[in-house]
Amino acid sequence: MLKLVHLITILITISVPTWAQNNVQKVASFKGIQVTGVTVTEKGRMFANFPRWRTGVPFSVVEVFADGSYKPYPNGNLNSWEVGQPVSEKFIGVQSVLAINDELFILETSNPMFAGCIASPRVYVYNLKTNTLKTTYSIPETVLQKGSYINDLRVDSERKKIYFTDSGAAGLIILDIKTNSFTRVFDNHPFTKAEVDQLSFGGKIWKKAAHSDGIELDTKNDILYFHALTGYTLYGIKVVDLLSPSKLRTVKPFQIKTGALDGMIIDKKGNLYFADLENNKIQYLMPDRKTIKTLAQGDAIRWADTFGLYDGYLYFSNSRINEAQGDISNLEFTINRIKLP
Repeated sequence: MLKLVHLITILITISVPTWAQNNVQKVASFKGIQVTGVTVTEKGRMFANFPRWRTGVPFSVVEVFADGSYKPYPNGNLNSWEVGQPVSEKFIGVQSVLAINDELFILETSNPMFAGCIASPRVYVYNLKTNTLKTTYSIPETVLQKGSYINDLRVDSERKKIYFTDSGAAGLIILDIKTNSFTRVFDNHPFTKAEVDQLSFGGKIWKKAAHSDGIELDTKNDILYFHALTGYTLYGIKVVDLLSPSKLRTVKPFQIKTGALDGMIIDKKGNLYFADLENNKIQYLMPDRKTIKTLAQGDAIRWADTFGLYDGYLYFSNSRINEAQGDISNLEFTINRIKLP
């Protein structure tokens, strides 16, 4: 029995190569300012966002430059709102940013401090060639629920759709860009609901039930993936089924067990990247949709929240959500990168 245990230990150890633990490179650092989202354009421009989960957040969206410096995007004024001020055109509580096709999608929760929406959640779309606002989509009350917190989004350019996760009230929301109409699906459904109400980090409990959170669109195979934050099941549904009310009622999505994860991203080879939050890992599901491998592991990964891809690297933000309790002024939040496999 001892020999078997020893063999298992060896196999686990060698399954994570040394380079995977030591080859994480820091790209940018934010002391006392909690970053969640990161995205990188096809030309290498990088953007990050900082939700207003507390007072004193100095900006909501920044552009990050190659030397690690950054500045508010698109300008300082739009980033200058503070909790308690009247609602205006300024960013209130940005949860996610997504760059696609020379456009930057900025997801505004309008829900600072998780205290409830003080305005309609919306998506601002910026033209990255001119750095000007192109379009705004407002999410109506008809597809929101009590406690809704619109968490992340993916853009389906071919079908002219945007897919959202709601982590506060379990469900997905679909925007038809052509008609500016919204639909809520999998409302309070086992596919989108939290499976547990806590996560464990080295024996320390982070207690919170968080529903549908991570989302990614596989455009090659037309599959939308999604995952509850406090859960261990990754779901994948064919987009054609997602958009068909009759098929949606009986659909049986792809499922595979994973660690608890936050954001996701897929590369051109079909590898789907995500974190194992509780174990400081970044993993990926291979194109066979059966094999999960570890890309990186260790203390350089502290709640790998959101991902970007550029020039052979996987970029990720360390939001340290489980550690960011109370005063965070001495905590360092980073954007890092690691070579793709």
